[in-house]
Parts: sequence; structure tokens; C-alpha cells
Amino acid sequence: MRRVVITGAGTVNTLARDVPGTLAAFREGRCGIGPLDLPDPERLQIRIGAQVRDWQPEALFPGNRLPLYDRFTQFALIAGAEAMAGAGLCVDEALAHRAGAILGSAGGGLTTSDAAYREVYQEGRARVHPFTVPRLMNSAAASHLSMAHGLKGPVFSLASACAGSNHAMGLAFQLIRSGAADVMLCGGAEAMISFGGLKAWEGLRVMSPTGCRPFSADRDGMVMGEGAAVFVFEEYERARDRGADILAEVAGFGMTADAADIVLPSPEGAAHAMRAALRDAGLQPSDIGYINAHGTGTAANDRSESQAIREVFGDAPPPVSSTKSMHGHVMGATGAIELLACLMALRDGILAPTIGRSLADPECLTDVVAGQARPVQLRATLSNAFAFGGLNAVIALKAI
Repeated sequence: MRRVVITGAGTVNTLARDVPGTLAAFREGRCGIGPLDLPDPERLQIRIGAQVRDWQPEALFPGNRLPLYDRFTQFALIAGAEAMAGAGLCVDEALAHRAGAILGSAGGGLTTSDAAYREVYQEGRARVHPFTVPRLMNSAAASHLSMAHGLKGPVFSLASACAGSNHAMGLAFQLIRSGAADVMLCGGAEAMISFGGLKAWEGLRVMSPTGCRPFSADRDGMVMGEGAAVFVFEEYERARDRGADILAEVAGFGMTADAADIVLPSPEGAAHAMRAALRDAGLQPSDIGYINAHGTGTAANDRSESQAIREVFGDAPPPVSSTKSMHGHVMGATGAIELLACLMALRDGILAPTIGRSLADPECLTDVVAGQARPVQLRATLSNAFAFGGLNAVIALKAI
């Protein structure tokens, strides 16, 4: 089987509009969570989130294209452009049919559907924008990435709730490794911060009104974020031969289903996914120097994930952090944004911190990178994503 490497990365999130800014925020332990800017704030119970603020799409996209782009597609296009530029990749006709895109998104064009519902039900309009369907469909962002960069190979989206981008990256990895493609853009995009999106999540009673504090004894829920992260995955020899700057090797991928409960996580399913990723990568637990945890800040998730990590790594697991404490839970895109922390660990020897963790929880992990970044030397990492529906996806990276 062929080796697969990462040659480009791009992102838009509450911390920054690019990768260097995001990594700087990780190193500084900067929080992007704050008051929400949404219509009808008095009707919201949860009034904080990790929004991409001062977003001005009119300055970023041609006027004749912008009507086609929901907010999640806009995020994906900017992140994808940064990834392609960083990879130094030009897709010619010979490569086009061997290059594709897979993106994960839990909600797709929710800002479009939310606006359409307002127009029809609240304002009493008889029609909605003619591009409503092309904007809201889950596959829109992947399709527009293919058009922007001339990708004529496998292009699609997938929805596996909050594991979406890890599943997308895992499938892209498998396509290249098997020989079905040579280059894939992959990751996730999400823009679920809308009035309707927040109201839906409020109903689950898992949202924090105060902040995201993963693995802390005083944690009280998750905080919603938005944004995108897109990577260029490439066959190793191809990347080496063209002199690309290789960021890391995608070593393995594991995915499992709990087959247990639609919302409650299972330590067993998560542990199986981590073991599967290690086995696929040919790594031992002792090879892993850092785990970027799913770490949502809810009571059930953090406790369950801690148990799963102990099952795989024993009583002395590697350092763990959850960057959701800074950029919020970006749903189907969150695993892709978090993979940036794994790249930083491998490339720069710096572990991103879990901010806001003030009180150790005896039911959670002990070696949580808390408060500030930590210098480290390592050769391999895991990135966890565990979603509603019991869908688990874990990616293993290693230095090259």
C-alpha cells in the first residue's frame, strides 16, 4: 500500500483566518469564545459561542458567485485556497482525474435553511431565494472546492455528526493509499451558529452558558463554534518528487460504531477506534506522544473518553488536550481544526493547551495539558472524534 502525507493546510475559525494565526492562538492559549451576534438574542438561553467575527464575504468572493455560497461553503473555499497554496499544487489535466475532495459537515448550509424558514414562516413570504437548494445541500462545499481547483476525481461530502471531518480525512487517506487517487482535499466545514441551530442544541441541554472547560470538575457543557479546515493529502512519492514541504505522514485510521445509544458515548467503541487506528498505522500505544481529545466539556463525554484512553494506554497515558476550549465545538469540522494541533505537536514540538481547566476531576485523565502550551518531543499523535449516534473516527499521524 502507498504512503500518504499532508502537504498543505488551511483554516478559518474563531481564532484566526489562517493556519499561522490559529497555531499562534494555540501556543498562547487564546480563547475565541464570546457573546453571540445573532437576531433575537433575548430568545436564546445560550448566548455565547465561538463565532467567526467580522466576516465580510463581499470582499472575498466575486459578486456573481457569492449568491451560490452558504457560510459553510465560504469557510471551506478560503481554507481550501490556503491549503492548495501551501502545498504549491497546480492541478493540470493529467492530475485532475486523480484528484478529488471529501468534506465532512453535520449541518451543511444551515444558515441558508434558517434564513429561508424565517422568510416563509415568520415574514410570510411566498417564495425563497432560487439558489436555496444549491446553497443548503451538504455537498455544496465539496462541489465548489472541486470547481475552484479543477478536481475531477472522487468528490463528495459525508455527514457523521461530529466525526464528519475525521471520517472524510480517513476516507481520503484510504483512497490515496489504495491507488484510487493521488491527491485529495479533505477536512470539514460548518456554520451551525444560527438562531435555529442554537435552539436545536439548547433542547439537548448539553450547552454551557459560561464556557468550555474540558476535563475540569466544574465543566458544564459544550460551546458551539464554526469554521473550516482543509488539508491536501498526497501520495508520498509524488510529494517527495516534486519537492513539496511535507507536514506529516497520515499513518493510520480507525472507525467504529458503538451500536448502543444515539447520544450517550461508549468507552468501548472509542477504545476500539483508537486501537484500530494504531493497528492500521503499525504503531504501539507507547509510540503515541500526544492525543488531541474529542473533549467536548460535557460530563458524559469527558468521563467516557477518559475511560477509553485508559483502556488503550493504561494508567499512564500520553498527554492529552482539547482545543475545543479555545475554538469551540465546530461539529462536523471540529476534527479537522483539531488536526492542526497534532501538526503543531509534530512539527514544532508544542502541545496546545486545554484552557479553563481549573479543578481536576478524579474520573477524568490526570495528564491534561492545562492552562498553557507544553514543549515536547514526539514522533506520533492521535486525533479523536466521537459523535452522536456512536460514530467514532480516529486518525494517527507521525513525523516524517
